[in-house]
Amino acid sequence: MSQSPYVSSAWYRPMLGRHAGEEHRTATALELFFDLCFVAAVAQASSTFEHEIAAGRPGHGLLGYALVFFAIWWAWMNFTWFASAYDTDDVPYRLLTLIQISGALLMAAGAAEALEHGNFTIITWGYVVMRLAMVSQWLRAAYTDQERRRSALRYAVGILVLQIGWLTRLALPHDGGIASFAVLAVGELAVPVWAERAEGTTWHPEHIAERYGLFTLIVLGESVMAAGRAVGTALDTRKELGSVLAIALGGMLTVFSLWWLYFAQDAPRRLRTQRTAMLWGYGHYVVFAAAAAVGAALAVNVAHVTGHRALTDLQAAAAYTVPVALFVTFVWLLHRWTAQQPSTMADVLPPVAAVAILAATFTTFAVLCTGVIASLLIGTSLVVAQREAHRS
Repeated sequence: MSQSPYVSSAWYRPMLGRHAGEEHRTATALELFFDLCFVAAVAQASSTFEHEIAAGRPGHGLLGYALVFFAIWWAWMNFTWFASAYDTDDVPYRLLTLIQISGALLMAAGAAEALEHGNFTIITWGYVVMRLAMVSQWLRAAYTDQERRRSALRYAVGILVLQIGWLTRLALPHDGGIASFAVLAVGELAVPVWAERAEGTTWHPEHIAERYGLFTLIVLGESVMAAGRAVGTALDTRKELGSVLAIALGGMLTVFSLWWLYFAQDAPRRLRTQRTAMLWGYGHYVVFAAAAAVGAALAVNVAHVTGHRALTDLQAAAAYTVPVALFVTFVWLLHRWTAQQPSTMADVLPPVAAVAILAATFTTFAVLCTGVIASLLIGTSLVVAQREAHRS
């Protein structure tokens, strides 16, 4: 049996597009290490978002969180799709990936300053470091992969021009405000659409689905840690013990249900066209951001019931129910957009549950009610799916 050319690292390998049907295509140790370092950026953004909400600045915190998380998500997503197409695991590839990791850590260091004070200097430089390393990767792909050279060059040129734009933005008064960020963000989103209209790059459905699933586990893990801290706070302070334990229970029920909901579908089977790939990739911004926000909202609600009342009861509840409802809705939408079969009764349940979760905002124990509703969604979906399977 011949050995795969991608089993171990080497000094150099030609960067050719990997076959979309390659067997046993799983996340590599380097990709897992990349994700681990990105945890720092996600955790910093989530923690600062929590502080902004708890301090009674939910609007300011939400805007900053949306901007900072966009930078984190977009940098992670571009690496993931490139690796699915061109992971050679040789020395140049590894070194450039480690440079990208360094940029991710710099982004993590600047996340709090960007979110709290709107100062994007550090996080921009971290982002630019990551993206310039990605330009080098695309230029290398353009040099060796003749078949997809135009696509690779479009990626390299588009990313490079936008990095000049991000650095120029720092020189503008107040960083150019939200308008300049929005223009550059739209440009970032447009680059893959433009580049893929040339020859198009290869990507592996099973590998992409696994990578997105692993990152979902990372952001849900932040919520698990938040629930654990909630229990620890209750046991340490003995203050509002019953309310805190109710929040912790509701948080755990919610996280378990969100995990179940996300992994209930066969994503690789649906990621077969460029259109579904784009929908899947871009739609996960809300999924990832909402999942990370759930953990921050858990901590906010614990602080709220233990005496830190910068928010009203309704605001504290909404901080939790809204991201959960967004997660449920967008996971449902992603699977509906990429589905290749007609709707069933089970497809109606997630949007109904999302509405019920939003309604839980107005209850006394919003977090616990949310966890119960999310659990009922999973249980009901299982029953309905089983009945439909028997009928068919």
